[in-house]
Amino acid sequence: MVYNSFSPKETFDIAKQLAEQAKAGDVFCLNGDLGVGKTLFSQGFAKGLGIEESVNSPTFTIVQEYEDGRIPLYHFDVYRIDDPEEMEEVGFSDMIYGTGVCLIEWANLIADILPEQYIMVTIEKDLEKGFDYRRIRVE
Repeated sequence: MVYNSFSPKETFDIAKQLAEQAKAGDVFCLNGDLGVGKTLFSQGFAKGLGIEESVNSPTFTIVQEYEDGRIPLYHFDVYRIDDPEEMEEVGFSDMIYGTGVCLIEWANLIADILPEQYIMVTIEKDLEKGFDYRRIRVE
C-alpha cells in the first residue's frame, strides 16, 4: 500500500492509523533517509497505540519501551549498531517475540536478525511534489 502525505500532520495521522490496527507481535521496520520524518512517524504510531508520553528517537539508548498504551511499544533506533549481535544486549529477542509491537528505525542495518514476518514501512521525499511531501510505502 502507498500513502501520499503532503504535511507532517498527514504523516503523523497515517502512522496513527497503522498503529490503531497493530496487534501484539507485529514488527514494523521503518526505513528512510535522514530527515524524512521517521521520528514524526514514530510519534504518530505511539499515539495510535494510546501512548501519551513524549516519544523521541532512541538513537543513543537503542530502545525505548512504552508500556502505557493498549499494548506495549518497543521503539528501536539501530542507526548506531555496528554488529547485529549487539541487539541481544538490549533484549531484542525478548521484545521482538514478546507481547508488544516493535517499531525499528533503520531496520535494514539488522536485516539478518529480523523475524521472517514483518511490515516494511519506507518513507521517501520527492521535492518535485513539495518540501513536505512524503511517499509512505507499507509492504
